[in-house]
Amino acid sequence: MKTTDIGRAVSPWLTAALCAGLLMGCSDDGSVDIAGSTDSGDGTARTAIVDTSAGPVQGRVENEVEQFLGIPYAAPPVGDLRWRPPESVQPWTETREAVAFGNTCAQTLTLGVFAAPSQNEDCLFLNVFAPGSRTDDAALPVIIWMHGGAILAGGSNDYDGSQLARDGDVIVVTINNRMNVFGFLSLPALDDEGHSFGNYGFMDQQFAFEWVQANIAAFGGDPDNVTISGESAGGKSVWVHLASPTAAGLFDRAIIESGAGPATVDQATAQADGLALAEATGCDSEDAGQTVACLRALSVAEIQAAGSFGGNPVIDGTLITQPLLAAFQSGDFNQVPVIGGATRDENRFFVAVNETSSGQVVTAEQYDSQIAAGYGERAQDVRDAYPLAAYDSPSLALSAVQTDSGIVCPGLALDQAMAEYVPVYIFEFADRTAPVYAPPVSFDFGAYHTGEIQYLFPLFRGATGTAKPLDDAQAALSADMVSYWTTFAAAGDPNASSTPEWPAYSDDSRQYLSLELPEPVTKDISALSDDHHCDLWASLNG
Repeated sequence: MKTTDIGRAVSPWLTAALCAGLLMGCSDDGSVDIAGSTDSGDGTARTAIVDTSAGPVQGRVENEVEQFLGIPYAAPPVGDLRWRPPESVQPWTETREAVAFGNTCAQTLTLGVFAAPSQNEDCLFLNVFAPGSRTDDAALPVIIWMHGGAILAGGSNDYDGSQLARDGDVIVVTINNRMNVFGFLSLPALDDEGHSFGNYGFMDQQFAFEWVQANIAAFGGDPDNVTISGESAGGKSVWVHLASPTAAGLFDRAIIESGAGPATVDQATAQADGLALAEATGCDSEDAGQTVACLRALSVAEIQAAGSFGGNPVIDGTLITQPLLAAFQSGDFNQVPVIGGATRDENRFFVAVNETSSGQVVTAEQYDSQIAAGYGERAQDVRDAYPLAAYDSPSLALSAVQTDSGIVCPGLALDQAMAEYVPVYIFEFADRTAPVYAPPVSFDFGAYHTGEIQYLFPLFRGATGTAKPLDDAQAALSADMVSYWTTFAAAGDPNASSTPEWPAYSDDSRQYLSLELPEPVTKDISALSDDHHCDLWASLNG
C-alpha cells in the first residue's frame, strides 16, 4: 500500500468536516468547492489553506482554477548540496503564500525566445493547478508536466495548466529541475561520494513525483492515477523515467511530445566532460576531493562562464541502467499506457533560431556541406531523399532532414517498440497554421517544434516571445487535444464520444492520429513513415 492510501479516500464525514472549513468550502447546493476561496484584500481570491508534508500553503483562484504556485518540493541544491541527490525541504509552520512562481533554474542557453537566462540554484519549485469547483469528492487524475529546453534551459513558469485542469477535470503539476552542468555533472570524486551521480536533474523530477504521491490527495488528486508528460527535453525525460528502475510505481501513464531522440552517454564520456569543466574553471587538482570542493565553492556565474553542457542521460547504473532503445525493445521498462508523437515540421523551429541569431539564411552550399559532413559516404542517399528542388528554400530542406533524422523517426521507433508490450497511441501534430510566438524568419514555421504546446497550455510563448491567440478552428483542435490528453490521463485510453477515434497502434492496427484542421484524422502509419523517410534513417542509424 502506498503511504498516501490511508488519507486519499474522502468519506462523507470527512467531506462534512472539509465543508466546515478545514480544507475547502461547499456551495449552497452541496457541491464541493476545493478552493474555499477568500478575498486576499488585493482583489485576488485566495484558496483555502492546504496542508502539505512540509507545511501549509495557500494559493489563488483565477479563471475558475486554483493555482498553487512556487511550492518548494526539495531543499535548495546550493553549497554542499550542489551535485547531490535532492533532499527534503525544511518544513515551515506559518502558511506559505503560493501565489507567485518560484525561480527558474540556472541556465544560459535561451533557444531564441524560448527560455531566459538565470543564475538561480534555489529553483526546485512546482506548481499545482486544480479545478476551482467540484460536484463530488472523487479524487481526480493527475498530469505532471516536464518542460522542454534540451535539458539545458526552460522552466515551469511558462506553462499555464488552467485549461487542462478546468476543461479536462484533472490536477496539473508543472515542475522545475536542475539542468545543464548543474544537473548533469559527473566526476570520479562525485561518483565516489556514495550517492547516485550524473543525472541530478532526473533525480529532481523523480523527487517531485514522490512529492505528488505524498501530497496530491490534499489538492483533490489521485496518487494512484498519475500521468507523467512533457515536450522535447520533457518528452525525453518521460522516456528516461519509463526506462528507470527508480521510477517504478511513481506513475501510471505517460505522454511524450517531440521526445528529441533516445541518446544516452556512458560514464566515461560524462566524466570527461566534467574533468574538462574542472580544468576550465581552474579547479582541476590531483586531489579529486579538492576538485569537487573547489567547484562547489564557485559562484553560478563563474561556472557558467566556463561553459555549459548536459542534455543526454548518463548510464549511471542506478537511475539509468541501459540505453533507452534497448530497454523498450526488450520490454524491460515501466509498462504503462503511452501517448507518443511529434510535430510535422519539428526542426523549422531550430533553423529559425539559428537564422535569427546569425542574421543569415541557409544557402544551397551550406546545405550540401552539412549533408556531406554529417553522412559521409551516404550523403548522396540523403540528398536524393531531400533534393533541394523539392523545397522552397535550403532552410526548409535542412529542417526536413533534421526533423526526420533527429526526432520523428527515432521517436516512432521507440513508440513502435513499446507497443509490443503496452497500449501506445501515436500522433503527429500537423497544423501548419499554428500561431508563431517567435520572430518571423525567411520561411514559414509550419507545424514547428513547440507549436502544439499552446493548444494545451493557452497562450504559450516561451519565456520572452509574443503570445498569439488561437482562431476558432485552432481552438476546436485545442479542445480535442485537451480531451484526448485528459481522457487518457483518466482512463489510459484517449477516446471519448466527443472526439474522432484514435486507435492504439499494433501489428493489427498500424495507425496513428494526425492532429490537423478541420479535425483530427486517423491514418496508416506507412504515411507517417514514408513522409519522413524513416526507412532511410533506420538504415543510417541502425
